[in-house]
Amino acid sequence: MSDSGHTPNETGERLQKLLARAGLGSRRAIEGWISQGRVQINDEVAQLGARATAQDEVLVDGRSVDLGAAASPTRRVIVYNKPEGEVTTRDDPEGRPTVFDRLPRLTGERWIAVGRLDISTSGLLLFTTDGELANRLMHPSWQVDREYAVRIFGQVDDDMAERLVNGVTLEDGEARFTDLVYWGGTGHNHWYYVAIMEGRNREVRRLWESQGVQVSRLKRVRHGPIFLPSRLSAGRWEELEQADVDTLSDSVGLDRVPVKSPTPTEKHRLRRLKRKRPSRPDDRRSAKPAEKGRGGTKGRQGKGRRSRG
Repeated sequence: MSDSGHTPNETGERLQKLLARAGLGSRRAIEGWISQGRVQINDEVAQLGARATAQDEVLVDGRSVDLGAAASPTRRVIVYNKPEGEVTTRDDPEGRPTVFDRLPRLTGERWIAVGRLDISTSGLLLFTTDGELANRLMHPSWQVDREYAVRIFGQVDDDMAERLVNGVTLEDGEARFTDLVYWGGTGHNHWYYVAIMEGRNREVRRLWESQGVQVSRLKRVRHGPIFLPSRLSAGRWEELEQADVDTLSDSVGLDRVPVKSPTPTEKHRLRRLKRKRPSRPDDRRSAKPAEKGRGGTKGRQGKGRRSRG
């Protein structure tokens, strides 16, 4: 029994929904944890169907989970233009810069990265305070595609483009581009737009390399309905407004909830951060195609077109 005098099965929200929103995992994964007895509410092993509120004490594998933010359904989303040279982790044992270094600090919440970009890939990276939104945007079952601008060194003909769209076998299974569009170039360097449904490790690079060509630049320009704004230079971020967050939520079947306004302390930090300019040399670089008429949720959809080589 909690100090509030209610049992978790009678009030609040489903436990797996709260823990997913807190960023611990997907609802399905958390249901498995509950079935395995890994979750406790108020010193008792939780059962499937249990409900909880912010006043309940919840432990996962013996570690306390703060449900304060998760119990108040709001969400925030940031679009970040990742420069090359940053790693997608909170702490790097090698001391390399991370994508979290430049993000605004939050009070009582944390930013959750929606997927990863490797150290040599730049471009659009989404962050959210809603763990369930992050999990759905990453899970293959929701069919959320990602689009990249990629510079290829080597010759690409129609047969190669056909193979990449129809599917090739990699070491971890079959993979394919759902879209491949030629953009331009000279000599042996040519730009393409490609779209992919999954986020397997280095999948875009590995697909091209399976055909004997080299990826010399790679930049993500879209994640689902959200495009990288052309106004956003490398190393910069901006927060999505309600309409774009609603569009993103709709794309993965989540109910619309209010976008939480920054606290006064956060607003002060935001003003200071926006006055700062990126300091690293690579922050001033941007992939040429990604600057062509892109921003917000508007832009070229480019479905079903293939390279002309």
